[in-house]
Amino acid sequence: MEVQSMTTKEESTNKLIEQALTATTIAVIGCSTSPGKPAHDVPAYLIKHGYDIIPINPFAKQIFDTTAYDSLSAVPDDYTIDVINVFRPSEEVANIVESVIERHTQVGDSEIIWLQRGIRDNAAASKASKTGIDVVQDRCLKVAHEAHTKTDSDALG
Repeated sequence: MEVQSMTTKEESTNKLIEQALTATTIAVIGCSTSPGKPAHDVPAYLIKHGYDIIPINPFAKQIFDTTAYDSLSAVPDDYTIDVINVFRPSEEVANIVESVIERHTQVGDSEIIWLQRGIRDNAAASKASKTGIDVVQDRCLKVAHEAHTKTDSDALG
């Protein structure tokens, strides 16, 4: 019985990951200006694979030749954000989730929060889920994309 529920949870997570990978616009909270840091290299990889990135970093004016915003609330409402990718410590996740819930309620976008590898806050994830926002925790978006792309190419040939 427990194996079945784990399988169901795993299938649900895999469907959520697939849904996130069909996104077009990803806001990256904690996006870095420094090549070599995951918070720079992961969004750079995503740009190379056709995603629109909205960098969020209060200490940068531009990242990837794109305006960097001080916070999620500073991103104009006319941008449709599909996924919020988080590169901040777990201790900051609760406040980030609050800002995502606020945007989701006001603008109607931001349906998935993706917490990068090593980042987790179960209570904040639960709160987000209760407002209709899905959460992926402790996973690398680049690794998930690479695995998904490999699976797609394996299926083709």
